[in-house]
Amino acid sequence: MEVRTPTIISLEQGWELMQKGITKLKNILEGHSDTHFSSDDYMMHYNTIYNMCLQKPPNDHSQQLYVKYRETFEEYITSMVLPCLREKHDAFMLREFVRRWSNHKVMVRWLLRFFHYLDRYFIPHKSLLPLNEVGIACFRDLVYEEVKGKVRDAVISLIDQEREGEQIDRALLKNVLDVFVEIGKGQMKYYENDFESSMLKDTSAYYSRKASNWILDYSCYDYMLKAEECLNREKNRALVYLHASSEPKLLEKVQHELSVYATQLLEDEHSSFLALLRDDKVADLTRMYRFFSKLPRALDQLSSIFKQHVIAETTTLAKQAEDAASNKKAGKRDVVGLQEQVFVRKVIELHDKYLTYVNDCFNNHKIFHKVLEEAFEMFCNKGVSGSSSAELLATLCDNILKKGGSEKLSDEDVEDTFEKVVKRLAYISDRDVFANFYRKKLAWRLLFDKSASDEHERSIVSKLKQQFGGQFTSKIEGMVTDLALAKENKSHFEEYLTNNSNVSPGIDLIVTVLTTGFWPSYKSFDLNLPAEMVKCVEVFREFYETKTKHRKLTWIYSLGTCNINGKFDPKTVELIVTTYQASVLLLFNSSDRLSYQEIMSELNLSDDDVARLLHSLSCAKYKILIKEPNTKTISRTDTFEFNSKFTDKMRRIKISLPPVDEKKKVIEDVNKDRRYAIDASIVRIMKSRKALGYQQLVMECVEQLGHMFKPEVKAIKKRIEDLITREYLERDKENPNLFRYLA
Repeated sequence: MEVRTPTIISLEQGWELMQKGITKLKNILEGHSDTHFSSDDYMMHYNTIYNMCLQKPPNDHSQQLYVKYRETFEEYITSMVLPCLREKHDAFMLREFVRRWSNHKVMVRWLLRFFHYLDRYFIPHKSLLPLNEVGIACFRDLVYEEVKGKVRDAVISLIDQEREGEQIDRALLKNVLDVFVEIGKGQMKYYENDFESSMLKDTSAYYSRKASNWILDYSCYDYMLKAEECLNREKNRALVYLHASSEPKLLEKVQHELSVYATQLLEDEHSSFLALLRDDKVADLTRMYRFFSKLPRALDQLSSIFKQHVIAETTTLAKQAEDAASNKKAGKRDVVGLQEQVFVRKVIELHDKYLTYVNDCFNNHKIFHKVLEEAFEMFCNKGVSGSSSAELLATLCDNILKKGGSEKLSDEDVEDTFEKVVKRLAYISDRDVFANFYRKKLAWRLLFDKSASDEHERSIVSKLKQQFGGQFTSKIEGMVTDLALAKENKSHFEEYLTNNSNVSPGIDLIVTVLTTGFWPSYKSFDLNLPAEMVKCVEVFREFYETKTKHRKLTWIYSLGTCNINGKFDPKTVELIVTTYQASVLLLFNSSDRLSYQEIMSELNLSDDDVARLLHSLSCAKYKILIKEPNTKTISRTDTFEFNSKFTDKMRRIKISLPPVDEKKKVIEDVNKDRRYAIDASIVRIMKSRKALGYQQLVMECVEQLGHMFKPEVKAIKKRIEDLITREYLERDKENPNLFRYLA
């Protein structure tokens, strides 16, 4: 058997064979040949390298082939690539650059196939640079490093030409910039250092020049339009041919240069932010927000201007209300009250307007919500025309909820108004003032059947409860429940009278029993009732004692009404009067003439109450009593007699008492309730903590009570001292600012 010795391929023989394939590849890349490598060609070149690498030393040519591989690229680049690039400029040079990079990648790909065995076995064993990276490095070191400056400048020049409105080959720029990324094999250092930094610097310079001209030539509105247009174009530019990482940097540069004149824009007399707010330029406000929202700290400036504008608007509104109130004649409280309600409506409309601005123009940004809230908190916690915002909101609700109120609204509008009232109430720190005024007016609606809709009454209570919690509405809900129980009590009283025929009050009697804790406090006088009424009180007391013996009845005669017959000479007229008025009139059944002093002594009432009663009966619209002397004011020396000649076209008339300003009484009740609330809060805190420092106690107390009112530190301090006196707390003997709870 004959053994054949493998043919040794020398380096010269093997490389001569490889040169033919490399020359063919170069011709294809240069466009001198349109023939392609066949599979046989590929296998021949692959096997040549394979065999030259497998030969035993000294015929293993792996190291020499590795060197030849690099030299192949260097020779081609030096002889063919660089001369072509050097002779071209601008866009032509860029196209040649892209073409040469594309050809180079093809050359690397084909040679990598031929030298595959070398790349797979020899290079890893020797820890050499892989062939693919060798090919890329040759182009980078010989071509890229020489022309990168020219390429960069040419690209930036084309970008500036496009900014000036010229048409450029965007696809070319995309391909050129891809080379910067691919040269780094995914790392961005070549793109960023050799192109992006210069491009961003040029962008800053370009827009700095433009902005300095535009600010002189354009109004604020036109400047913003121009700026917005430029930002959109730069964003599109980044999207089309820049790398994605450049977009935020590019836009930041453009925004920065265009915003250099931000202060000047904001202070422009005719188109500033303040002017746009004043003229309600919604679209322009939106555009200005979009422009300034991208600037650091610019929104702080915008929001500050917005806040000051809102404060100015609310101040103007308050002044208009003050002027309207002062121009009204004294005594026309109904007219003044109507003006106050118009004012509340205007406040709600103003808040809705600027809330819409915040949501729509300012993209619902939290900083604008914050300043709007601060502006309205400042405004809503000031009084207007002697009335607090809490009182005005309560009055608005009353006008909606009572029969014959001045607010005539559909069910949908009522619900919408309630929503807005609750939102405005959130701005008021003294919400307990609202609660007390609301309860006062609710009591009147419930007790005198003046409520227009039970559904609406429940609706606003539900909204208040949802916003401020059950503690806020507990007394209001208690009043509604109490009245339902009172109706049951009335029916039980009627049954009692029916079942006990020997018991009779003598006249028709309806009594409403209420729970003291839920309802507003009322004056309770020991009125000397006429004999006709005394029996009524006794009968009902006997009935009530059959129901419970553990509750005390306190009669509030100021809330009572009576229907009495006035037997005048012309005709009998039914008079609808208060219990107090009825008590005065019934005195004249046994006396023709009574002095002021006699009436006061008989009734056991205060001077103020007697004067109001006698004024309503002798000086007002219906003169049931004749007063001597015949003046418009009541004096302690006056005398009165029954006006038997009185008549009226109506058979039934209601004689109203002069209105009493109960504001002072409500505020007194609020202050008293606050003392109790602060006491309860301090005790709750101390009971759980046992010992606590002064500052911490004050802070926790303010936090606990914040849902109802904002307690003053001075008031808390006073309540602490009172609780120490009453031995609920004690001061620490060593540290006077530390308090301990006494169980």
